[in-house]
Amino acid sequence: MPGGDGVAAPVDIWLTLGILLACVALSAFFSGSETAMTAASRARMHGLERAGDKRAATVNRLISSRARLIGAMLLGNTIVNIGASALATNALTRLFGDAGVLYATISMTLILLVFAEVLPKTIGINFPDGVALRAARAAGMFVAVSAPILMAVEWLVGGVLRLFGLRAGEHAALMSPYEELKSAVDLMHREGDVERSRRDMFGGVIDLGELTVEDVMIHRTKMRTIDAELPPRDIVAGALASPYTRLPLWKRQPENIVGVLHAKDLLRALFAANGDATKLDAAAIAAPPWFVPETTTLKDQLQAFRDRKTHVALVVDEYGSVMGLVTLEDILEEIVGDIKDEHDLAVQGLRQLADGSVAVEGSVPIRDLNRVMDWSIPDEDATTIAGLVIHEARAIPEAGQVFSFHGFRFEVTRRQRNRITLLKVTPVTPPNDG
Repeated sequence: MPGGDGVAAPVDIWLTLGILLACVALSAFFSGSETAMTAASRARMHGLERAGDKRAATVNRLISSRARLIGAMLLGNTIVNIGASALATNALTRLFGDAGVLYATISMTLILLVFAEVLPKTIGINFPDGVALRAARAAGMFVAVSAPILMAVEWLVGGVLRLFGLRAGEHAALMSPYEELKSAVDLMHREGDVERSRRDMFGGVIDLGELTVEDVMIHRTKMRTIDAELPPRDIVAGALASPYTRLPLWKRQPENIVGVLHAKDLLRALFAANGDATKLDAAAIAAPPWFVPETTTLKDQLQAFRDRKTHVALVVDEYGSVMGLVTLEDILEEIVGDIKDEHDLAVQGLRQLADGSVAVEGSVPIRDLNRVMDWSIPDEDATTIAGLVIHEARAIPEAGQVFSFHGFRFEVTRRQRNRITLLKVTPVTPPNDG
């Protein structure tokens, strides 16, 4: 009780100090718990829950209702911070008069900032899983107790938003879950926790549901095909000269594909004919062509390859015209990177120059260039690097023209008719570190 001279009794001072310390401790708990639970590894928590850890199950339940969790932690933090500040102001004004308000403001700001905000949040962000598990039970109880208050607050906030013509939750998230996953892995790669090859592999798996066969196919201008009406010996010679084991056969015009010739089937037929190539009928040996629409996703095409037990399909547009060819290997390379064997061609369509730029054939896919150089040129508007330049220029550039966009400088070094066949690409901004 205060004495006649306005000085508080010793018992009153110690009681006030104890309550202040309890408020600061509770504020630290709310701040650290919120930070730890939002930063905790959901994969690790799910693993611990499956192993029987009840604390991890509580953490997963709280994280699944993240808005309610954050609201409860903010509510608790606000209550104890205001309470501590009011109590400190009351005690210090009784001790020092009107100057006590200034002393209380300065002291409580420093104490709450250091011990109730910065320190617990630093611990929570550096040891999120451990802190989340330790705080799970107490945080879960407080969220349950404060649920009616939070529901009332949410109703009040919704009403205020409606006054301004806004509705909570009506707008879609800026990033899809897949984009968030890719961004998280890319961030870990930049911080040195994930190797570049593993980052690319993870991104390739995620992209299987987003990319279509058009994005990875071999364009018809680069397809190795054989005229089915050639003499049998010429067909055998063409198959031997090709680096591929499966070759489309066409009749009358290259777009009219009538079958796919497998080198092993050709070898069996040649053996059965005692090596006499003149007795071969390539069209009879070839398998029927399999046509797939250009809009087929890589995920669906991969499953279709498994179901049909075949490795090659011809890609057609909405009019049924052949656009190119896609193989099982093309899809797998989106996951594991370039796959080369002893028969593959060495030419990749790009060559790094001494000045840091890259000479790129116009037909090189943007995704392949990004993968090889660890760049991030957007590929939403075009598949090939030449297509991107044409899209940005809104015309077919002449040789010698230079463009700068997306942080890169593109110089058209060679053009044949209406096709850009060679470009020089130079990063204007520093590329990503690999």
